[in-house]
Amino acid sequence: MNKPAMNKPSRSSAKPLRDLVGKIVGDAFARQGFASTELVTRWADIVGAEIAACSEPIKLNWPRRTAGEDDEAATLVLRVEGPAAIEIQHLTELICERVNRFLGWRAVGRLALRQAPLRHRQHPTAARADPAAAARIAEGLSDVKDDELKQALARLGAAIKRG
Repeated sequence: MNKPAMNKPSRSSAKPLRDLVGKIVGDAFARQGFASTELVTRWADIVGAEIAACSEPIKLNWPRRTAGEDDEAATLVLRVEGPAAIEIQHLTELICERVNRFLGWRAVGRLALRQAPLRHRQHPTAARADPAAAARIAEGLSDVKDDELKQALARLGAAIKRG
């Protein structure tokens, strides 16, 4: 007597999640003009922590190519928090230079700023004052009669010295 053939599920080859997500994320970045995700994911490494703390890349705008003309560099559009926009504007050449050095060619020729809250804001942790340093500073504040004010000034002084 013959046994009926059992249907075995076919073996599917499992793919690493990074391959699946990488393709999806890569496609999203490509739609924004980024050739790779690194300009966004390594922004702090490229431009430095201070600049990255108040800006983030949104997209690269590439100009239309016309026959017979040299390739023109792209415009990097940055999201910048309002108060920092003027400072970022003054750092335009430095930012373009750092981005181009990272990419290995003159890809970015100018910046365009969009003032808006950052999406990936990293909140700095508050610097804790050294209690011993605060105590030493408080000893030098003999002119301040209010004890709470003296302690607050001492903590502020210690935090400033630490930073």
